[in-house]
Amino acid sequence: MEYRKGTYVITGVTGMIGGFLAATLLDSQECRQGDIQVVGLVRDGSRLGRKLRTAPQCFRFIECDFCAADFRWDSLLDQLPSSADYLIHCAAPTASSYMVSHPVETADSILFGTRNMLELARRIRAKSMVYLSSMEVYGRTADRGEPLEEAELGYVPLDSVRSCYPLGKTMGEHYCHIYQQEYGVPVKIARLAQVFGKGVRPEDNRVYMQFAKAVLGKRNIVLRTEGSSMGNYCASEDAAAAVFSILDRGEDGEVYNVVNEGNAMTIREMAELVAGEVANGAIGVEIRAEDARAYGYAPATQLRMSGKKLRELGWRPTKGLAEMYLDVIYELEKAGYAAGDLR
Repeated sequence: MEYRKGTYVITGVTGMIGGFLAATLLDSQECRQGDIQVVGLVRDGSRLGRKLRTAPQCFRFIECDFCAADFRWDSLLDQLPSSADYLIHCAAPTASSYMVSHPVETADSILFGTRNMLELARRIRAKSMVYLSSMEVYGRTADRGEPLEEAELGYVPLDSVRSCYPLGKTMGEHYCHIYQQEYGVPVKIARLAQVFGKGVRPEDNRVYMQFAKAVLGKRNIVLRTEGSSMGNYCASEDAAAAVFSILDRGEDGEVYNVVNEGNAMTIREMAELVAGEVANGAIGVEIRAEDARAYGYAPATQLRMSGKKLRELGWRPTKGLAEMYLDVIYELEKAGYAAGDLR
């Protein structure tokens, strides 16, 4: 893939997706030729991954609390290159346990962070911006037998603590629309399915990491729910290519689902796929259903996302779930994880 020349400002580079996007740019031919600069906006530079800490001269980071309501603009604008062209806003809380224990902080972080980045795009007259939203904005949906397109949202309960995340992401999308309509900010929305594969962090504790660790540890996969909720997934490289396609060719103010439709299946079906295809039948799947709310799990849904609109930009997914799990296992082994480390 070719990347436009210029400076890319990315938030959330201490997280998996933001860090992977930054690393993808740094690995590009354009970066090696000096045509690309990458600036990471972070709250804590000590949390940068090794690849970014040892990155070439075309990467630097700026420490600032850009998710604060009283964000100080002057300091950031003084540090940004005058040629800042493209913004990708990835930063948001992702741990379900944090969302449940800190719902106010979760909602505030999404809301203020998104508005501040849109305001930055307006002030520097960015050429293009992408806001990373989530499939969770769809809320509770029925399986009608075909994938849902971007305008077909379901219901998110207002009285649920866990709704702080999908409602925050929804309000972030709304801010994108009104900033585009009132100020002409060239922002697009990438509504991501669950993304994993290359670049995942071993300390991540989401369901895909638990399944991968079960394979390495030669332990049965244990489900804490019945596993009936439908999942939508996309490989890291495919998601990165999608974000850059939307940044480059997406229409201002539009929403694009980022999903590999071939990877849609229930949690239980995915567990059985991992046990059978990835672990070659060496492990099994156990159901030990408990109160999902205690773990901060998202409510069960029958959502199937349509990727038609993104495919019309020329994007195509390349990896299925089994390959994605092999990438996760590779990342764990590369980090030195052995079976005894994976409890």
